[in-house]
Amino acid sequence: MSRRDPDEVDAYLRSFILEDDSSGQCTFSEGTTLQDVISVSGEKITRYTNEFWTARQRQAARVHEISYRACFKPQLPRFFIKLLTEPGDLVYDPFAGRGTTPLEAGLLGRKVVANDINPLSRILTVPRFFIPDPAEVKARLLSIPYISGLKVERDLSMFFHPETEAEILSLRTYILAREHTGSLDHLDQWIRMVATNRLTGHSPGFFSVYTLPPNQAVSPERQIKINETRGQQPPYRSTRDIILKKTRILVKDLTRQEIQNLREAGEKILFITGDARQTSSIEENSVRLTVTSPPFLDIVQYSADNWLRCWFNGIDEEEIGSKITKLPKVTDWTDVMQGVFHELYRITQPDGWVAFEVGEVRNRTVMLDEVIVPVGMNAGFTCVGIVVNSQEFTKTANIWGVSNMEIGTNTNRIVLFQKEG
Repeated sequence: MSRRDPDEVDAYLRSFILEDDSSGQCTFSEGTTLQDVISVSGEKITRYTNEFWTARQRQAARVHEISYRACFKPQLPRFFIKLLTEPGDLVYDPFAGRGTTPLEAGLLGRKVVANDINPLSRILTVPRFFIPDPAEVKARLLSIPYISGLKVERDLSMFFHPETEAEILSLRTYILAREHTGSLDHLDQWIRMVATNRLTGHSPGFFSVYTLPPNQAVSPERQIKINETRGQQPPYRSTRDIILKKTRILVKDLTRQEIQNLREAGEKILFITGDARQTSSIEENSVRLTVTSPPFLDIVQYSADNWLRCWFNGIDEEEIGSKITKLPKVTDWTDVMQGVFHELYRITQPDGWVAFEVGEVRNRTVMLDEVIVPVGMNAGFTCVGIVVNSQEFTKTANIWGVSNMEIGTNTNRIVLFQKEG
């Protein structure tokens, strides 16, 4: 099924039928995809619109449930990994984020290489390849010394109860000391990953008082206003209890085979923290499939959103922020992506694939899927088509002559490229 040529992929997408994995029932009785052909830089490109994946189809493994800005659902990389690769193939993500593509590839028994210029990506991703026993996590948490009298270099009292803050500082001191001495093991890395994810949020499952969504940290000044508006004070939250509870949720539904697959992938993983245009440590012609979503212009302020996570992990958020791509002009963004694609072409196997997810930005006045087509082709790839996944798509709209660019909720737009053999 996975060693498909472009004609086979075309036929598969055109006749696609979404099935519910639990019931075997088809979502679309006819099982056909709406297609149209658009012209991009003088080339005719087929666009396929359908519900190719959905949360109803197969619930993603809970190990993915780590919050991060601008991340796609695990069903997206799973679709392309199952379609275009076989077990043992190498799958890559140059903008790994929270690690959705690497983890899904590992769960499916593929080898993994990943990159992200933000070191938080590695901190949040790699530990989840080594699934711990919750009892071991509990024992390690109890062994971490509580150090009274620690002082934080910035005021965090608007986020945390004093006792919770003291626990966070003790854990941070332990983690950074172990990292400095090179003794940070898989259990420590797991605890650091969960704690990083639980710093702030809007439920009792987080260390903080109620704040904005957990994939971003507001400024202290903004949090003071939130507290005043809601009439709230930070309550005590047990960091140990929260870390252990989240651990049990993350590992709950994994099978023995998936745990083994993740560990085997994790033992061989190459995770780079650098510029996606310069990945000399990845061998030429080695990657079977890349599934990724790049930073979109200046839409997401990664360093500003992650300042508290950076502090906890001893990372200079300003230094990291200066390295992360924030390009308000489409031409500047295109120039950077051109460099990325030249590097992708170098590392992709002959007959290998790139699934490049882009979004509709600025109220659909900028269609990045059409922008990225010539970028990939300039690097040497062939554009096989644009895959539009829409979970509110209806064929009725097409009967009335409504373009599939304008209907439904197009949650993902993926430009599919192949490097010819």
